[in-house]
Amino acid sequence: MSAVELNDVVKRYGALEVVHSIDLSVVQGEFVVLVGPSGCGKSTTLRMVAGLEDISGGTISIGGRVVNRMAPKDRDVAMVFQNYALYPHLNVAENIAFGLRVRGEKNAVVEAAVSEAATILDLTPYLKRKPADLSGGQRQRVAMGRAIVRKPRVFLFDEPLSNLDAKLRTQMRAEIRRLHNRMGVTSIYVTHDQVEAMTLADRIVVMNSGRVEQVGSPMELFLNPANAFVASFLGSPPMNLLKATVTAANGVAVARIDGTDDNPAQLTLPAWSAAALDAGQRILVGLRPEHLEIETGTVADVQNIPTTVDLVEPLGSEALLHCRIAGQPVVAKVDTPSDVQKLAEIRQLLMPTDRLHIFDLETGRAVNGRS
Repeated sequence: MSAVELNDVVKRYGALEVVHSIDLSVVQGEFVVLVGPSGCGKSTTLRMVAGLEDISGGTISIGGRVVNRMAPKDRDVAMVFQNYALYPHLNVAENIAFGLRVRGEKNAVVEAAVSEAATILDLTPYLKRKPADLSGGQRQRVAMGRAIVRKPRVFLFDEPLSNLDAKLRTQMRAEIRRLHNRMGVTSIYVTHDQVEAMTLADRIVVMNSGRVEQVGSPMELFLNPANAFVASFLGSPPMNLLKATVTAANGVAVARIDGTDDNPAQLTLPAWSAAALDAGQRILVGLRPEHLEIETGTVADVQNIPTTVDLVEPLGSEALLHCRIAGQPVVAKVDTPSDVQKLAEIRQLLMPTDRLHIFDLETGRAVNGRS
């Protein structure tokens, strides 16, 4: 196992800078997930760690060694790609062993390593099969086995589950996490899927336009997003963000929700916000869909706000309400009643005041005066 350090890492293609001064420390044995939309620079960053892309500035260290000029084969990392890249004419055992054979390892060493990897990944019954005779999940496990036998210092995963269907993705997420718990190898994982990030990571690195927006544990980022981008990216459905203007009365801050209604909706903001906001300031008021209520629950300090329901999506035990507040779209995640059609008749939502998030509209940064 080895720690990975990125210090002021930059990537340019000619005059175009696509990764901007990234600083990141991955602790030995940690599972870190880089997440963000397509084109945010996460895969480019991973490929720079692997040595598949040259860096334009800064340093990358693995296990205390600067690897900027080191060839990929000498960095002692193993990479698992979205494309399984299996040799169709070789069986499972031969595919897993291929890298060791190329390195000239003895037969006894190769056989022991393949047997160990096959046991870990539950591939023993399939060692004689060709890739064409395997399911997508089994092929991805073979690709992981090929990485495991190398006993690398660092595992690098580049969107390995993107080609799998929803059921297999769920299964493989659990298998990858169990594998990490068992082996304890430092791992960096790239995905655009925030569910994968939340379920797999010890820490998440949220990237946007080649920059790191926030780094932290999954629940830290979910509960305390640093800005509106992180708030809207993590969560399924993502956080609702309502444009509003701050007004103040008697030391209490109020958000007047933008809208075309004659009587625009208003929300009283948490007590801590009065000292952190200015009258007339433009803000985004955020609230997670699962924190909205349709009837009084366990939260005492709630506010009623007029709502129009456009669509009800029943998901079994839960339902998504697609609503409008003062003309702005809002999604609420609520328990499904026995009569689902009643959800379409809802005319107000209950918003817990202490769960409101506030972001500056211009900068997107979180406004936080709780401390």
